[in-house]
Amino acid sequence: MKENYAIVLDYLPKGYATSFKKEPVAQAIGEEHFSLLELVMRDDVKVSLRDKIYIGPEKRDHVQYIKGRLTFDRLTATARNELKSYLDEVVKATEAKYVEFFNKAGPISVRTHSLELLPNIGKKHMMDILDEREKKPFESFKEITERIKLMPDPHRVIVERIMEELQGDSKYYIFVKAPPREFEGDRYNRGP
Repeated sequence: MKENYAIVLDYLPKGYATSFKKEPVAQAIGEEHFSLLELVMRDDVKVSLRDKIYIGPEKRDHVQYIKGRLTFDRLTATARNELKSYLDEVVKATEAKYVEFFNKAGPISVRTHSLELLPNIGKKHMMDILDEREKKPFESFKEITERIKLMPDPHRVIVERIMEELQGDSKYYIFVKAPPREFEGDRYNRGP
């Protein structure tokens, strides 16, 4: 589950203030699996917040190498602010993917259904969702809220769940690649 593209959440042209080595660093989120990444940028390249940059195995124009995955608590304040805003936009832009989750989500164990992992979704909402989707699959977030009484905003619920998973406190990961327990070295191919 490697990422090919990442979205820049913060760019530090001289690196971290507390770091001995002064190299240009970007904190980014993987476009596909929402992996939080620390990227060492090429000296001759400038990037801006929200730039989409290639980090796959082929020649990289912006990235010298991927330093590794980040834990949420290592994100800068700027990166955290951009992250929430970015996720809000991504969930809106890929609404069909998340509506599909509501249509196809299944049980995780005998006692827990994956729908219950969403914030503010308990057994009652889960049962209503299962009943309604059996009658007819949902086609939009709006339709979910119209068909399920007192349903919290599905868009907000998805964004909150992704943020929760990125913080690394979850037992189950449904939208995000599980974050590293501690800072890891480069697990990605450093490439050219």
